[in-house]
Amino acid sequence: MRYELSDYEWTAIKPMLPDKPRGVRRVNDRRVLNGIFWVLRSGAS
Repeated sequence: MRYELSDYEWTAIKPMLPDKPRGVRRVNDRRVLNGIFWVLRSGAS
């Protein structure tokens, strides 16, 4: 949980994400963002 978004951070980010379904069904946005932030914070490539 070291790199995961806190509930406070998630409530700040969630309203900025698109909510209209188009094309392929969306995956869990929070999980995707946690993965992106993990790569950025850990320096993984």
